[in-house]
Amino acid sequence: MKYLIIIATTMLAMIGELSAQSVNHITEIYAVRGECEDCKQRIESTLHKMKIPQASWSYETEMLTVTYDTTLATKAAILKKIADVGHDNEMYKASAAVYKKLPACCHYNRNEEMPVAPTALEIGTTKAATPFMTATYAVRGECEDCQQRIESTLHKMKIPQASWSYETEMLTVTFDSTKVTKDAILKKIADVGHDNELYKASDAVYKKLPDCCHYDRKKAMPTVTAITLPATNTENIEGNVVAYDDKGVATAISGVNVTVLETGRTMETDKQGRFSLPSMALPVHLLVSYIGKRTDTLTIKEAGFVQIAMKPAGSIDLTGVVITARRPSSFVSTKNAYNTLQITSAELRKAACCNLSESFDTSPSVDVAYADAVTGIKQIQLLGLAGNYTQITTENTPEIRGLASVYGLTFIPGPWIEGIEVTKGTGSVVNGFESIAGQINIEEIKPDEGPKFFANTYANQNGRLETTVNTTVKINDKWSTALLTHANGMVAKADRNNDGFIDNPVGRQFNVINRWEYSDGEGLHSQFAIKALTDKRQSGQMSFNPATDKFTTRAYGVGIDVEQYAFMGKLGYVFPTNEYKSVGLILSGTRYDNDSYYGLTKYTGTQNSMYANLIYQNIIRSPVHKFRTGLSLINDDYKEQINADNFDRKEVVPGAFIEYTYAPSEKLTAIAGFRVDDHNAYGLMATPRLHVKYDLSKKTNLRFSAGSGFRTANVFAENMGLFASSRQYNLTGNRENYAYGFEPEKAWNFGANLIHSFKLNRRNGSISFDAYHTNFENKVVVDLDNSPQKILFYNLSGQSYSNNLQVEVNYELIKRLEVRLAYKWLDVKTNYSGALLQNPMIAKHRGFVNLAYATKSKWSFDLTSQWLSKKRLPSTVSNPAGKQMPTFSPAYTQMSGQISKTINKKWDAYVGVENLTNFRQTDLFIAGDAPFSQFFDGSMVWGPVNGRMVYIGMRFTIARD
Repeated sequence: MKYLIIIATTMLAMIGELSAQSVNHITEIYAVRGECEDCKQRIESTLHKMKIPQASWSYETEMLTVTYDTTLATKAAILKKIADVGHDNEMYKASAAVYKKLPACCHYNRNEEMPVAPTALEIGTTKAATPFMTATYAVRGECEDCQQRIESTLHKMKIPQASWSYETEMLTVTFDSTKVTKDAILKKIADVGHDNELYKASDAVYKKLPDCCHYDRKKAMPTVTAITLPATNTENIEGNVVAYDDKGVATAISGVNVTVLETGRTMETDKQGRFSLPSMALPVHLLVSYIGKRTDTLTIKEAGFVQIAMKPAGSIDLTGVVITARRPSSFVSTKNAYNTLQITSAELRKAACCNLSESFDTSPSVDVAYADAVTGIKQIQLLGLAGNYTQITTENTPEIRGLASVYGLTFIPGPWIEGIEVTKGTGSVVNGFESIAGQINIEEIKPDEGPKFFANTYANQNGRLETTVNTTVKINDKWSTALLTHANGMVAKADRNNDGFIDNPVGRQFNVINRWEYSDGEGLHSQFAIKALTDKRQSGQMSFNPATDKFTTRAYGVGIDVEQYAFMGKLGYVFPTNEYKSVGLILSGTRYDNDSYYGLTKYTGTQNSMYANLIYQNIIRSPVHKFRTGLSLINDDYKEQINADNFDRKEVVPGAFIEYTYAPSEKLTAIAGFRVDDHNAYGLMATPRLHVKYDLSKKTNLRFSAGSGFRTANVFAENMGLFASSRQYNLTGNRENYAYGFEPEKAWNFGANLIHSFKLNRRNGSISFDAYHTNFENKVVVDLDNSPQKILFYNLSGQSYSNNLQVEVNYELIKRLEVRLAYKWLDVKTNYSGALLQNPMIAKHRGFVNLAYATKSKWSFDLTSQWLSKKRLPSTVSNPAGKQMPTFSPAYTQMSGQISKTINKKWDAYVGVENLTNFRQTDLFIAGDAPFSQFFDGSMVWGPVNGRMVYIGMRFTIARD
C-alpha cells in the first residue's frame, strides 16, 4: 500500500526521448528516506548536479524515480551521493554528523523500517522501448475500502502503478499496452463491484459490497476533461500562468501547481508565473491547480510555449477534474507579501452570514460585538481597534466609509459575497490613505462567474426572515450581466428577557445590484454596477407606538430610516505586446441618507461622495522590478444635524501614489509605497508604507510591515450606539476649525507575521504568529469615564496604542475533520483625561476553537466556541446606588454551530444555533425603567444581547454550463 500514492512513473515522459538517447538509458525506482519539500529539493538538485537527466522524489512515498545512462552512472554511485547529503537509502546510510546538520523539518525517523521499492522498469534496451502508457479512467466508489479493493485488484493483474481517489472517483494507471488493455482493466474492476466508464457491475456483486462502499448508482459518471492548447515547436514545453482581474489586468501567478499526470511530478510556477518541462513523449496531460482558481486538466499535443489564464474556482462545475488535495476554506497565501487572510465562500457557509457584519463568526482575526442594546447593530474590531480604523472596500473600491461606517456593514448580504480578504496592518497605498489597522476587501458575485440562478431563504426563531435571489446571464462572448436582490425583515416584536425593550428591531430592508461586464478578449475589460438600498427599523420599549409616542416622554422609541444609492465603474486595458503593462480607471459615486431618532434626540445625516483612481502598472526592464503609480481623488459633501446643531463640511482630497515591488527571487518580495494627498483642510499629508516577505523555507514565511495612515473622525456616525442613552455630547474642539473642531487622526502601524506549514501523520497543518503595534500620533478620544451623563470628545493628549499578539493553528486532525485553534492577547490603552486606561469593552484575552467536519455523503458539521476574558467598563461610580455597573464584566464563553446537507447539485439545507450556551448580559440598561432620566444608558453592552437562537435555511443553485 505504500506505493499507492505514486500517481505514475516517469516512463512515458521518457519515451519521446528514446530516439535520441543511448540504448543504455534505464529508469529505476529506489527507496530514499526523507520528510519534506526541502528534502525533495536537496535530493533532486544533488542528482541534477550529477547530470542525471530525470530525477523525481516523493516525500509521501519516499520513492526516488531516476532515468540515467548506465555508462555514466551506477545505482551505487547515485545512492552514495544521496547518502552524502544526509538521506538514508536502500544501499547506504548517511553519517550521523551530516544528518544532524539537516534542518529540523528534514529529520526523518531513522528507526523506521526502510520502504521497499517496486521492481525497476526498463526504459531502453537493445529492443524497442517498453510500450508503457499512463491513463486516467472514471471509476465509481465511495470510501477507502473501495480504494483498497480497486487497487489490489489491479496489482493482482500485475499493473505496476494504480492509484484511485474516492474524492474524485478517478483511477490513474500505468500499464504495458502490449499485455493488457483498457477494456480488460475496467472489466476486472466491474467484476469486483465498481461501475466505470465502460462496464457496470452486476447487481449481485454490488449488493455484497460493505454498506460504506455503496455509492449512488444513479449519479452521473464523472468524466475527465481536457482542453487542447496551441503550441510552437521548441526543445522544451515552457509556459506561464496568469489571471486577469476585473480591470482586465493580467498578473502572473506564482506557486501554481503544474502536475504531469503521466509521471505524477509536480512543479510550482516561479515569481513570473513561469514553468518549464523537459522534452517528452506527447501528448502529455497537465493538471493546473491553485487555491481560489479553477482547476483544469490540459492536453499538450506538441512542444512549445503555453500561456494559461486561470479563472476563479466558482466559474465551472469541477466534476471530473482530478483534485489532489482539499483546499482550506480560509487561508493566508504563502505567496502574498501582505498578511492577507482569504475567506472563501466555503468558509462563509459555515454560519448563516446574513450580512457582512455576521461573516466573521468562524475567524479569530476579526472580532464582532453589538454597538448597543437597542439598535441591534453589530460592529467589528481588528487588532483591538474599532472598525472605523479598518478600510472597508468592495473590490478595492471604497464603499463603507464616512457616515455609513457602522450601518454599512449590514448593507452587504452574505449570499452576495464571493470572498473576503482581511489584510492586517496598513494596506497598499494604491487603495488610499485611511487604512490604519488593516483593510477588508469584499469580492461580490461576478456576472461572468456566478451561478445562473441562486436563491437563499433564511428564518430564525426570533421572527427574522430573509431571502436572496441572484441571477447571472452571459449575453454573448463579450457581455455578461448579473442581478442581485435581497430582502429581510422582522415583523413581530419580542421581549424574551422581560426588560420592557424590544429584543431585535422590527422593520425591513430591500437591496439590489445590477452589474454589467464587458471584455473584448484583446486586453480591454470593463464593468459597472448600480446599487440601491432602503432600510427602515424601529425599536425601543415594547409599548412604543411611533404614530403617537415619537419625540414624547410617553414611551422610549428608536427609528432608523436609511437610503443609499451607488454607482461603480471600472475600465482596464492590458497592452497586447506587454502582459505586465496595463492601465485602469476606477470611478464610483454614492449618496447616503440617514434620518433617525433616539428617544428625544433627532439625527439626520447626508453624504454625497465621488471617488476616482487612475492606476498604471509596468515593469522596469524585468519582472523583478514592478511598479504601480497613479492619481486619485476623493470628494465628500457631508451634512449632519443633531437636534438644532449643524455639522456640515466638504472634504476634497486629490492624491498621487507610487508603489514599487522588488522580487529578486522566490524567497524575497518587498513592496514599498508612498503617497501624498492634498487635503482641503489639513494640507499635504504623506503616507509611506513598506511590506516585506521572506521565505525561511518553502514551508515557513516571514512578513514584516510598517506604515502610516490618517483619517477624519466622524464622531457621531461612528458612535451611533451612544445615542441610546441620556448622555450629553461635549465637543471640546474649536468649532470654528474643520470637522467638529478636531485635527485628523494619525497613526503608525508595525507588524510581523510568521506562518509555518507542516505535515503530521500525513495530514496538512499550519501554525501562524501575529504581532502588531499601532501607535496614534493623534486621535479623537471618546471619553465615557469622565461622567456617566456625558460623552467627551477631544484630541489625544498623551498616549494611545494597541498591541496585538495572536497564535493560530489549523490542522486536519482526522480525515475531513479540520480544527482551528487560536489565542489572542490585546493590550489597548488610551490616555483618558490624564490617566492611561485600558480601552473599554475590550477583552484582553480571547480563546477560539472551530471544528469543521464533512462527510462523504455531503453532510457538514461546524462548531465554533469563543472564550473572552473580563472587559473594563466605563466608570459609573458617580451614579446613585442601583444605577451603577461593575468595574469589569465577567469572562464568558459563546458557542455556535451549524449542520448543512448538500441534497443534490441544486439543493442545500442548513440548520444552526447561535449562543448555544444561552449566556447573555442581563443588565443591558441602566435606569431602563426611566429611559428619559439623566441616568438612562443602553450603550454599556459588553456581552451577548440575545439568548439562544435557532435558524434554518435552504439554498437553490443552478450552476453555469
